[in-house]
Amino acid sequence: MNDPDLILLHPPSIFRFREEPVFRGPVSDVVPSSSIFEFYPLGFLTLATHLETHGVTTRIVNLALKMLRDEGFDPAAFLAGLHPCAFGIDLHWLPHVDGALSLAALLKQLHPDIPVILGGLSATYYRDELMRDHPEIDFIVCGDSTEEPLLRLMNAIARQDGYAGVPNLLWRNAAGAVVDNGLTWSPASLDELRIDYLQPLRMALRDRDLVAYLPFHGWLDYPVSAVITCRGCSHNCLSCGGSREAFRRVCRRQQAVFRSPELVARDIIELAAISSAPIFVLGDLLQAGRDYGERLIDALEGTVIPNQIAIEFFSPPPVEFLHRLSRTLPNYNVEISPESHDPKVRRSFGKLYDNAELEQAIAALLDNGCRRVDLFFMIGLPYQDHASVMATIDYCGELLARFGRNRRLLPMISPLAPFIDPGSPIFEAPDRYGYRIFHRTLAEHRRASLAPSWEFTLNYETRWMSRRQIVQATYDAGAAMVTVKERFGLLSPDQAGQIRAAIARARDLLGRIDGPGRDSPGLREEIAAVNRLATICGRHELEWPVHGSKLHLLGIARRLLTAAVTPD
Repeated sequence: MNDPDLILLHPPSIFRFREEPVFRGPVSDVVPSSSIFEFYPLGFLTLATHLETHGVTTRIVNLALKMLRDEGFDPAAFLAGLHPCAFGIDLHWLPHVDGALSLAALLKQLHPDIPVILGGLSATYYRDELMRDHPEIDFIVCGDSTEEPLLRLMNAIARQDGYAGVPNLLWRNAAGAVVDNGLTWSPASLDELRIDYLQPLRMALRDRDLVAYLPFHGWLDYPVSAVITCRGCSHNCLSCGGSREAFRRVCRRQQAVFRSPELVARDIIELAAISSAPIFVLGDLLQAGRDYGERLIDALEGTVIPNQIAIEFFSPPPVEFLHRLSRTLPNYNVEISPESHDPKVRRSFGKLYDNAELEQAIAALLDNGCRRVDLFFMIGLPYQDHASVMATIDYCGELLARFGRNRRLLPMISPLAPFIDPGSPIFEAPDRYGYRIFHRTLAEHRRASLAPSWEFTLNYETRWMSRRQIVQATYDAGAAMVTVKERFGLLSPDQAGQIRAAIARARDLLGRIDGPGRDSPGLREEIAAVNRLATICGRHELEWPVHGSKLHLLGIARRLLTAAVTPD
């Protein structure tokens, strides 16, 4: 097998997670991946498709998953056997800071002459610090749409010349000085973005390495997929690095950019042809305007989509839109994040609707056949103290008493952890919103990510709750939510008991880490065991049902064969 031109590597959040006794807390309890965040970015797929289309052979390696699945897997020995023209590492969300930097350093030690490229929102935000303090990093491709800049960089690497003409690039010239080409590549549309959902399978077959391409641990049992509607956001949630203000600051993007609804519909149809698993539509269908959502429905009308479809709404959707949505997508599910029961807290965070509007939307969704309504609440918000957090749990009980008869309403609560995102409104002006930020530089965040307890990993506290109080409120709320869910049949007694036991172990572990027991025998093993537990909600709560075969092997084979005999 020939060496590829580029290998895209996804590191674990903490590179030495198998050795470092770090209690990571419930940072991943409401996402599909584990606490090492082995879910590689969807951008890997668009990058690989674009590069391969233009003759740059690309390999994806989910290094985090390889390390997670096999305790005997030696990443250094594996990486030593790779010899591409360049390595690419994602540093998108900040929890990956240690993994990305440790991996870059290891690659440069093993392959001093092979360039190392970083990309992602966090790499873009901290580009100056990265180039100043980390000589193992040769290039940073900045911005939110790096498919074309990365292609041009790979061509320049092949020529060993022409870096000055690559947009969005930071690099070192012959004198060792850092050159910033400027963030000028920012497409006004995503319609040129080619998305081939079978590309990872083709590459896995070519590279004879299926595990390297799996999106996260357990994906073969639950092959959920996603479609892209946008990059950037029309909303401005205060802690989010993907918010409107953050994208303006970090990516120089003045407004969100969208993929046409007709292409989104085509993606959904394509995914339904190869899998019966749920399809997640990323981004609020209505943030580009009501017409965007209507056009998507128009494009899907007449097509039977048996898959469970998960749709986000950042604010309560209009009832008339739900009528059409339910007729076209009979298996649709909705996620809404009210953040708090208290409209004052919610509005302070950027969600501008009251409880009456929320409850009207819940009623309309259930009346219009929505299979499940997931409500996400958060801990660590402005004006929110411990009593306010617990009042949110009471409100969830009231909602379930009113709407939970058929068990189609599912509330969840989790901490705002581990970091307030750099570039977000709170991170840039914490005093204005009642926050204190503990870690500002990339180096500070990296050190914090290796703290023994997630209390000290948190990069913030608020005027209303200290870090310790946020941790305590998280477990108090988690335990109270378990009781509410058990009462309304969302959790069986056994399931509720397992989560309560996990919370008790987490509380005990925190006490041992903070107290005299931190040097006790077996602490490392207990940290590893508790890191594997879900302490806020059950893993099954995050999954939508799959009816029929999870993967349509005949449909996949037909599409692979068609692509092989049909020229582009």
